[in-house]
Amino acid sequence: MSGHAALRLAGRAALERAWQAIDRFAFAPASAAPLAALRIGLASVLLLQAAMVAPVFLDLYGRSGFLQGPLNDMMARSHLLRVGWLIDGLAPLGIGEAALLRGTGALYALALVALLLGWRARAAAAMAWLTHLILMMAAESTSYGADSYAHIFLFYLLWMPSGAALSLDRWLDRAPVAPPATTRLSLRVVQVHLCISYLASGLHKASGEQWWNGEAIWRSVMLPEYRQVDFSWLAHDPWIPTVAGWLVILVEAGYALFIWPRRSRRIWVAATVALHVGIAIFMGLVVFGALMAVLTIAAFGVSAEPRGSVALGAHP
Repeated sequence: MSGHAALRLAGRAALERAWQAIDRFAFAPASAAPLAALRIGLASVLLLQAAMVAPVFLDLYGRSGFLQGPLNDMMARSHLLRVGWLIDGLAPLGIGEAALLRGTGALYALALVALLLGWRARAAAAMAWLTHLILMMAAESTSYGADSYAHIFLFYLLWMPSGAALSLDRWLDRAPVAPPATTRLSLRVVQVHLCISYLASGLHKASGEQWWNGEAIWRSVMLPEYRQVDFSWLAHDPWIPTVAGWLVILVEAGYALFIWPRRSRRIWVAATVALHVGIAIFMGLVVFGALMAVLTIAAFGVSAEPRGSVALGAHP
């Protein structure tokens, strides 16, 4: 056999091995349990957020609330959808602003309950995503990272077979017994998204001085809008916020590298959850902390093996 022919055969074999690796990574049979955990966890956190917001619902989203309608419109970053448009369009029908907002909020809560229970999971995700968008646009200036992440992953659930496990759809035999072929690919989308997000966040933090010298940690726990506990004593032990800043960079920048291997996955899932529990407790960002913890646990803490137990440390 000539050297040219041997080279072609070697190249063909290498391409075949590469395709087989891609096929195993993205399309191997998988349990729908991680996607069900994502569905249940996300719906639970958003229902918690809804309960927290309910007492000031109209003040937050109404055009006569904390931020007056024209000012809210002026400060908005997007013109995709405006509650004002709906109010003006439905006014001839006798539907006022308060009724419209309450109706939207009620639909949102009902969609989240249906999503939590896995009843018509994709339709529930679609309704939750749409009503979440309307509410975000109604008070866009008060939206932050948790709202953006929630909106993105609600959109993912429109397309993912999250109702194939731990759901009323499955109990009522509306979902197939065997998870769909798209289950593994759906999980990979969630996992890769999280890896990119954490890597970008970690590299951004590492590019400045505030996370290396502890200033960022000091500001996080001492600024009035975040302060939950008196940490003024840290001024006498500056090494503590400095080391804490290093650990945050390590957890976030190392996420994409250490969350995949089985030996380090347990440690990184635990470290990431601990990071977000700390954010929830010490900064008061309960929804953000709970949401990000749920995403990592669902994506990497629940087994995707078709016949394996739902256990931390199994193959993702």
